[in-house]
Amino acid sequence: MGLVYDLNLWKEAHQLVLEVYKTVDKFPKSEIFALSSQMKRCAVSVPANIVEEYKKQTKAHQIHFYNISDTSLEELKYYFLLSKDLNYITEKEHKILMSKSEEVGKMIAGFIKHIGAK
Repeated sequence: MGLVYDLNLWKEAHQLVLEVYKTVDKFPKSEIFALSSQMKRCAVSVPANIVEEYKKQTKAHQIHFYNISDTSLEELKYYFLLSKDLNYITEKEHKILMSKSEEVGKMIAGFIKHIGAK
């Protein structure tokens, strides 16, 4: 594995993906091709775009892929809220997922700020 997989940001984003997969496994089967699938795609997009950014040479490209990660993360947060409102997850699960998402979001913002300051 390359250096990108050693980044705390990537590790945290990857852990969030694993949490999402565990969470949606408990959803009703009717959600397999709907909310569950959409949540998985959003979650996977976060670390995947961090990996893609890692190989980009220009600041603009790097920031672009971090922005995609951040956008996917924001979409995922909405799905956490929807899942709670549909009673697919508990209030406690919602808070945990949101907290993990917020942490990843702060880390992404830090990387964008760092790249922009170079």
